[in-house]
Formats: sequence, structure tokens, C-alpha cells
Amino acid sequence: MTEPQWLTWTREAQAIAQNGLTYCQNPYDLERYEQLRLLAGKMIAALGAGSPEQIEALFAREKGYATPKIDVRAAVFDSQDRILMVRETIDQDRWTLPGGWADINFTTAENALKEVREESGYLARIRKLAAVWDRTRQGHPPDVFSCAKMFYVCDLTGGTPSASMETSEVGWFSREELPDDLSLGRLLPEQLRRMFDHHDHPDLPADYD
Repeated sequence: MTEPQWLTWTREAQAIAQNGLTYCQNPYDLERYEQLRLLAGKMIAALGAGSPEQIEALFAREKGYATPKIDVRAAVFDSQDRILMVRETIDQDRWTLPGGWADINFTTAENALKEVREESGYLARIRKLAAVWDRTRQGHPPDVFSCAKMFYVCDLTGGTPSASMETSEVGWFSREELPDDLSLGRLLPEQLRRMFDHHDHPDLPADYD
């Protein structure tokens, strides 16, 4: 999936506006950056991403220097070489790896293990960092903000299966029996298969864009 060029330009315009509003002192320039942010929101809204008010409110919450958001994913394997997956209720119960936005005051690795526990009921330990991928360059569906996705390979250590407010089902899958209905905003088929490569070959270096 190729991201439309207009979204790349609009995202950059929003980042310029956000950075200008963070560092600029001149009141006239601050007004111009506000106008640029509003224009970026109208552009995205006009192309079906939400109402102008919704997009403007979304952009207005972004403070400080504009940087990519961080999404963490945990590829947990059991003793039978199966991978742990959960169904995301927010995405029509499609399958993905446990994960989500990284919370403050936790390392990215700690966030990954926290997501495993909260979304599946299982406990795990980190074995290795497998990949740091850019969401856009990987070909995920287009999104308003830039995002770096961090994938960790983990080993199961305990716990029992338990769905959550965010997940409706927990399951284990072998390489030969992977589900087709993936939550593509969170996980692509080739990323899922690559986690098995890292599990089978622990000495593989981390992937990155």
C-alpha cells in the first residue's frame, strides 16, 4: 500500500506548524503557524479523515517538537514455536500481536511486556529487539501521524489466557496456520512471518528501515 503524496505533505505542514508554535516568539508568526495548522487539518478533513473540528482538536493536542509516535509489538512464542495473537475489538476483531502506543515512564521493552499482560493475560520476557520499522515505509494504511513500530521477540513465562477491554480473543498460531484477517494498521503479514524468522534464528540482527 502506497501512501498518497498529499498525506505526506499535509503531515509535514502540520509538523512545521507545531514546531513553529513551540519555538516562535513573534505574535504575527504565531498567528501564521496557527493558520497553517488549521489549513493542514482542513486538508485532511476534506479527504475523508474526519471533520475539520475533529482534526483541529487532534492537532491542537500535539505539543512540543513534532516527532514520530512509538508503537510497540510483542512477538511471544511458546514451547511449541507458536506465536501469541489477540483480536482487537477496535478493528472489527482482527488479529494482531499484543501491543499499542508506548506509555511514558516505561521503557519500550517494559511497554511491550505490559501490553502482553494486559491484552492476553500471559507473562513473558524479552529475548531480543527484532525490528524498528517506519509505519509509512512498511506500507501500512495511511495515518495522520508519523510512527515508528518496535517489535520484540519474547518467551512465554506464565499466566493464563484472558481477553480485555481491547481484545476479544487470545490465540496461539504456528507458522503454517497464521490467520488471514489481520489488523493491517497494526501488523502486516510479512512482519508477522519475519517474527518467526527471528524466533528460528536468534542471531539475526534487528531489522530497520
